[in-house]
Amino acid sequence: MPDSRDLQLSAYDYVLPEERIAQAPVEPRHDARLLVVPPVGSSLSELRHKRVWDWQQELQSGDLLVVNDTRVLKARLRVRRSGGGLGELLVLEPRGDGRWLCLARPAKRMRPGDQLWLEALEQDSLPLNVLASDGTSGGRIVQFPPDCFDAQALEHLLDRYGEVPLPPYITRHDISDQERYQTRYAKRPGAVAAPTAGLHLSDALLASIAERGVELAHVTLHVGLGTFRPVEIEDLTDLTLHSEWVEVRPEVVEAVSACRERGGRVIAVGTTSVRALEGASVAGGGRLQPLKGPVDLVIQPGYRFQVVQGLLTNFHLPKSSLLLLVSALIGRQRLLDLYEEAVKNEYRFYSYGDAMWIGPDAVLSTVKPDLTLKTKGIVVA
Repeated sequence: MPDSRDLQLSAYDYVLPEERIAQAPVEPRHDARLLVVPPVGSSLSELRHKRVWDWQQELQSGDLLVVNDTRVLKARLRVRRSGGGLGELLVLEPRGDGRWLCLARPAKRMRPGDQLWLEALEQDSLPLNVLASDGTSGGRIVQFPPDCFDAQALEHLLDRYGEVPLPPYITRHDISDQERYQTRYAKRPGAVAAPTAGLHLSDALLASIAERGVELAHVTLHVGLGTFRPVEIEDLTDLTLHSEWVEVRPEVVEAVSACRERGGRVIAVGTTSVRALEGASVAGGGRLQPLKGPVDLVIQPGYRFQVVQGLLTNFHLPKSSLLLLVSALIGRQRLLDLYEEAVKNEYRFYSYGDAMWIGPDAVLSTVKPDLTLKTKGIVVA
């Protein structure tokens, strides 16, 4: 029976001691702790506490892992304002002809018509112009050199002037973050935050998983403004999310179809992989099809999954859209109970924190994909 609290933002709050927020990643990557969620109907006494390295034992030959291959840009830029004061830009998304949407700080001192100067050690100052305010995001449209028309073209400039944009709750910064805040398979530039579940997958673990007969497919979702905008409405029936750019290529559709045919399971690594796959399926009218473009899909309790059967994920912020998504798989109250157990057992939370494994047997039966359709609902455009 549906719980009316599932549609109230305040029902997704929980208490997290500050010392549980991970400030640095563990080494090696696969040595992070792993909370294994017990099957539906089991008590929390059946929780298992493992390491991410052990996750391979939960997978089966024929399974398909879907990972997000986005690469985090050095999108945080330090600027000097026309009045001489310092400021900061966080580059978010292109708006054409070298214009980019940026979050600005202090925004009130970066007005349309103002000029800014990019500054960095051993680099010449580079002028930028503030063109307009963006009412939806509260950000600024900033003119960069015209040849910086997309993320790949802009990346050379960001590599010279920018910094990796770690989340604000990580107060410790280190040169190692430039490598450690990327997945090992990151190759398509465009994100301003990492798909953090994938940070746990080391080269050694990926190789060991492949040896077990588990296949790997890559989608792309450039993590963007939604990461920095908390959910602010109490009534979640009216929830909308900022769109993020997604690419689900034809070979991914083919891999999912082949996985279904052989009786394997489609496992998402991270909530961004879930959003990419489910967004492509919803856009296809319930049939997984290739997709290249924006996705603003809201996944919360009551959503019926069409592709994803299991999920490797991190521990997420209270009242976040990511918490809603994971609740859709296993139930809000069960998830909050699991988080309480994780706090008691001193798990590390958020981007550099530990992981949770939600196997197909832990997913609510009412929200699982309908596998009786097999490949009938999966087509290649």
